Amino acid sequence: MAALVLTAMIWGFAFVSQVSGMNSMSPFFFNATRFTLGTISLIPILLVRSKRPETAAGNTASHGSPRHTILIAMLCGVVLFTASTLQQYGILYGKSAGRAGFLTALYIVIVPLLAFVFLRRRIGVLTVAAVAIAVAGFYLLCITDGFGSMTMADGLLVASALLFAVHILVIDELGSSIDPIVLSFGQFLTTTIISWICSLATGAVDWAGAGQAWIAVLYAGIGSVGIAYTLQVVGQQWVPPTRASLIMSLESFFSVIGGALLLGEIMTPRAYLGCALIFLGTLLAQAPAKLPAFLRPTTSPSDGRSSRYR
Repeated sequence: MAALVLTAMIWGFAFVSQVSGMNSMSPFFFNATRFTLGTISLIPILLVRSKRPETAAGNTASHGSPRHTILIAMLCGVVLFTASTLQQYGILYGKSAGRAGFLTALYIVIVPLLAFVFLRRRIGVLTVAAVAIAVAGFYLLCITDGFGSMTMADGLLVASALLFAVHILVIDELGSSIDPIVLSFGQFLTTTIISWICSLATGAVDWAGAGQAWIAVLYAGIGSVGIAYTLQVVGQQWVPPTRASLIMSLESFFSVIGGALLLGEIMTPRAYLGCALIFLGTLLAQAPAKLPAFLRPTTSPSDGRSSRYR
């Protein structure tokens, strides 16, 4: 369990590095460099797993053909690139790690809604309550003086949360037969390539700026992927999926802590209440299935396969 708490902490504090990186880098270039490092950092994990007898024998989750694996990884990578780009632009305009962390966390309550609408998956009363509470929290956090007070940054972050939810459902529907580490490597590589293309096409490559933000890039790349992802894989071997998902929901909480400690961020009491409601909503959306059937939320598609990259 400690490994999963540390994972949530690393991911939460990654929002601080994303804010810091925007002081001297563009969103495209920041994502290009961090995803490059993230992709490279997964190579040792792939090599270690490939030497395991069960992996070599092909008895893991990876049963799809190489063509199928590549296509699904590319599709996931395109969705991940779009979501991460919107998130990074939202952070660029908003400059708040805590706010970004909690608005991004809305993906947890969006997942069952999308699954209900597009995949016809059952939705429980508790999930409906979770969505209502999260929406109330969003209102308190972002709508301070009518809906016109919602900023572009907030809109971009909510859009990114929507796409992160789509990303999870795509993985659940199409990538369940693929080894999660292999799938992650493939989608990160795809995101890296697209980010570099966009960086070069827009003239956003600035190595001097990257030099100023090297700590942020290293943390967001190696810390959020190589270290945190490894801790997640290890931690989920000992903790049930639902409990693991709940523990990793602490990411948004740690984003506020990181923003306050390292960036000096302070929110209004109304905003803190909004964050608390969003956090409560995300917890309810992942409540254990030891409830009456009519209350039970749909099983989170990301159970055991959480791979949203921070």
